[in-house]
Amino acid sequence: MRFRALLCVVVLARLAAAQAPDTTRAASRTTVSGVVHDSIARAPLAGAIVQLVSVDSLTRLGRTATADSLGRFTFGDVPAGRYVLGFFHPMLDSLGVEPLLREVSVEGTSPMRADLAIPSASRLRATICGVRAAADTGALVIGVVRGARSHVPAAEAQVVGMWVELSFTAGRVRRHIPRLAVKTAENGWFAMCNVPSAGTITLMARRGLDSTDLIEVDVSAERFVRRDLYIGPAPGRRTGDGRLTGVVVAAVGGAPVAGARVGIRDGPETSANERGEWTLTDAPFGTRLLEVRAVGYFPARRAVDVVAGAAPIRTALSTTKSVLDTVTVTESSVRERNISDFHERRRSGVGAYLTPEDVARRGPTVTSDLFRMVPGLRVERTPDGDTEIQMRGTFDERCAPGVYIDGVYMRDLGGDAIDTWVNPNEIAGIEIYTGPGVPAQFTTGMEGGGFGGQICGSIVIWTKPLARATRTSWKARVAKVLGLAAVVLGIRAVTD
Repeated sequence: MRFRALLCVVVLARLAAAQAPDTTRAASRTTVSGVVHDSIARAPLAGAIVQLVSVDSLTRLGRTATADSLGRFTFGDVPAGRYVLGFFHPMLDSLGVEPLLREVSVEGTSPMRADLAIPSASRLRATICGVRAAADTGALVIGVVRGARSHVPAAEAQVVGMWVELSFTAGRVRRHIPRLAVKTAENGWFAMCNVPSAGTITLMARRGLDSTDLIEVDVSAERFVRRDLYIGPAPGRRTGDGRLTGVVVAAVGGAPVAGARVGIRDGPETSANERGEWTLTDAPFGTRLLEVRAVGYFPARRAVDVVAGAAPIRTALSTTKSVLDTVTVTESSVRERNISDFHERRRSGVGAYLTPEDVARRGPTVTSDLFRMVPGLRVERTPDGDTEIQMRGTFDERCAPGVYIDGVYMRDLGGDAIDTWVNPNEIAGIEIYTGPGVPAQFTTGMEGGGFGGQICGSIVIWTKPLARATRTSWKARVAKVLGLAAVVLGIRAVTD
């Protein structure tokens, strides 16, 4: 192991410098024990390999012990002398740091206590990002990128982080999506300094034609995130022979959620059985985005690692009632705010906008006809006869934009489906965004657009408050698509 070699180097260096005589042959012997701590997780580090190496003599190169489930280790019958104490654990490679070696002097027969620890988050920030950077409000994201099948570290892989920033100027709120890209070292390790210290960021890794999905990562209060990433075939190249298992339960009470839909973004999908258990086969290898949905529950999205021997995944869903039981909104107030926000964004000049007057002048037969006249959009028929809407990406690569209707993300909604849900005379406004300038609330569908700035944009459609007798309410339309209760989705759109 790397650490064992390191201890031997330390021993030889000190012997060459001191040439101290062997004093460890004294008859007195004692016990050296301690605990290995994970300062980041604030928990014992089980499974750490601890070594006690003699400094005074080449004839005793050291002893090895493994920390138990509580991080405890013990060396018995240790003769008097000077020793170097250290440990090895896979997490150290992920953090990209060597453990601090501790010198201990054993004298007499009194037991000796010597604890070890992974460096704290603040110390890691100071070491990796510099003392000045660690003193500000930025956070540190570190990890190792590996091949999903081989687990071999991926050198020269690109890791991109993105997040949303809000700025308040001249009475306006502007949204910006910064992008930070770093490359991995020879051992696959990467470090991303000065990311936002609160909230959520998105991460994605890529090397050649392999990549991860765009995943969400929450930044802890300690301003530190450790997330290893596994790259596999990107969309369009996926063979899909991975396997995941898990269970879906209710967050309150833990009852199984039978019939929950579980799937990988742009991949296979399955249903949970009566015990809430599910098995997903033909899943693409790599770090992927898992989506879990069930009627009456808020959908859950989480990053998962599709690798050989992946542990079962437990997902707890919150009911709509437990979250929104005390929230009351009216459709009119929702629409008034939506239209007001639409015009505010229109005045900002970021994106393309269509008002009801624009729609009337163009006289479309169906709603998708409007996009044939927008620069950067292409509407064409596929060999299967479906209407496909494509958007020009940042690097001129075509991609499918995310579609929102009345503020709710409609997954996999193509041109024909848009024409079904929205008639041209129902349109109160349309917003079209490309590249990284998409407003924060319309970034849910960005994942399919590409990598490292090749982000596809979004199409946002707002509808008019028509009479209930002549059209289905916007809430009911969303409910049909997402499988959730109509009134709940109306409130969700407001709270998002």
